[in-house]
Amino acid sequence: MDLKQIHELIKIINKSNIGEISIEDKDGKVTIKQKEEQIITQAAAPVHQVYHTPAPAAAAPASPAAPAAPAAASSPATDKLITIKSPMIGTFYRRSSPDKPALTDVGQSIAPGKTLCIIEAMKLFNEIESEVSGTIVKVLVEDASPVEFDQPLFLVDPQS
Repeated sequence: MDLKQIHELIKIINKSNIGEISIEDKDGKVTIKQKEEQIITQAAAPVHQVYHTPAPAAAAPASPAAPAAPAAASSPATDKLITIKSPMIGTFYRRSSPDKPALTDVGQSIAPGKTLCIIEAMKLFNEIESEVSGTIVKVLVEDASPVEFDQPLFLVDPQS
């Protein structure tokens, strides 16, 4: 099998739902496997720094997670809290490096433009900035945890 035939096979496999194929002939054996990271590749959408936009229809499975946070906090004071959500899929970090202090903590005042956290996506570190003023009431994600698009990250009291 020559290189041109192998490239054609790769193209065909990439366009299909076949996970793996092995071909053996007198010249040798070739095995082609699909990447298992297709979800990550498909989720590499443009980064939006807007937190209060409706999620696209493709993100509908992530929607049930959003109401869970307000339902858990049932006191009347939490009705006025603003939820800051993840604008992308990636790994959530509270610190810019392991030896630095957390970018934000509970009780800390924030203003528009203040860096709240960092989300690593595809080896790129994206600073997530606040678009609201207020006080951090709760951090909803553990440091170095994976986050989904539109997943709640922080609860902010805008009155403070």
